[in-house]
Amino acid sequence: MNYRDIITLEPGKRSDKPCIRGMRITVYDVLSYLASRMTSEEVLADYPYPY
Repeated sequence: MNYRDIITLEPGKRSDKPCIRGMRITVYDVLSYLASRMTSEEVLADYPYPY
C-alpha cells in the first residue's frame, strides 16, 4: 500500500494539512487519537470511511 493512495494535500482544506483521502480528518488527528490509546477500531468507528 502506498501512502499517496491514502493521504492527500489539498489547498484550503483543513489549513493545508495532510488529510485522509475523501475525508476531512487530518493525519495529525489520527495519530493523536492513537497516541491517546484509542484503538484503530475505535478511530474507524468514530470516522467511518465513505465507500
